[in-house]
Amino acid sequence: MTTLFDSTKTVKSELNKQSYIASDEIATIVFLAQKLGKPLLAEGPAGVGKTELAKAIAAATGRELIRLQCYEGLDESKALYEWEYSKQLLYTQLLRDKLNDTLGKAESLSEAADKLAKEEDVFFSTRFLLQRPLLKAILSEQPTVLLIDEIDRADAEFEAFLLEILSDFQVSVPELGTLAAKHKPFVVLTSNNTRELSEALKRRCLYLFVDYPTLQEELAVVHLKVPNLNPKLAQQAVEFVQRLRKADMRKSPSISETLDWANALVALNASQLDKDVLEDTLSVLLKHEADLQKAKRQLMSPPQQPKQRPPADEFGRFSGN
Repeated sequence: MTTLFDSTKTVKSELNKQSYIASDEIATIVFLAQKLGKPLLAEGPAGVGKTELAKAIAAATGRELIRLQCYEGLDESKALYEWEYSKQLLYTQLLRDKLNDTLGKAESLSEAADKLAKEEDVFFSTRFLLQRPLLKAILSEQPTVLLIDEIDRADAEFEAFLLEILSDFQVSVPELGTLAAKHKPFVVLTSNNTRELSEALKRRCLYLFVDYPTLQEELAVVHLKVPNLNPKLAQQAVEFVQRLRKADMRKSPSISETLDWANALVALNASQLDKDVLEDTLSVLLKHEADLQKAKRQLMSPPQQPKQRPPADEFGRFSGN
């Protein structure tokens, strides 16, 4: 049973039921994407919840989530469809006697080829069509959420191929003709902004930039996802993560890493965020040695206190030796 969002307020409440805290902007863009029937392009740093947004939308609407993970070298056959030639060959072997009977009556090779051509519909039918994520979303009997994850990792050529799919939600299979979507999927594209996407792609989508959360937003996520963490320790942990993100790290900790850290603190029965706890668990947050060393130097070492000058006597002379 699939449901639709009837307002931005409904979007926020339904996503919240799926443990996803949506801002007013996110709720508005999700509602408009559904209302206007346009794909949603969510761009931002890695680990800020873009993929989780698609998962939450699917769960909240009761739709199947179909995910296409993009990578360099991704082509149409891996994203759209391909023929199961091994299955076709097996089918041919099983029907060998019938084929021999059909072709054996031919008086020439040309006539045999013509007879075989008449049977092509048997071998090039949907039973031998291996559906990849894009075609699966188009041919689904029920409305779906199609997640095209990390589109910026794919080549520009694949991005261009995707434009027609997102415009018409139909594909042409030479052996079968044009296959149109039975139900237009709710499409979410994500990008970690590793390369600039084309204006043509952005024009077809509603754009949403998902940034790192504010302290209060992240604290709310931690309370929701890791309820066993002491509230005071949760506050200290989130404040420390927020400081890390301002320290010009090679890779700032994501929200998922904040949650991993929060769970680690619970597992260790930590009562406070002291130096020992930080040193033992900092690698849960930071995954580069340079970042770990920088954090230890700048954020974990107490600041140097300025040396006290000896008191001066009434003539302004220092009494120290």
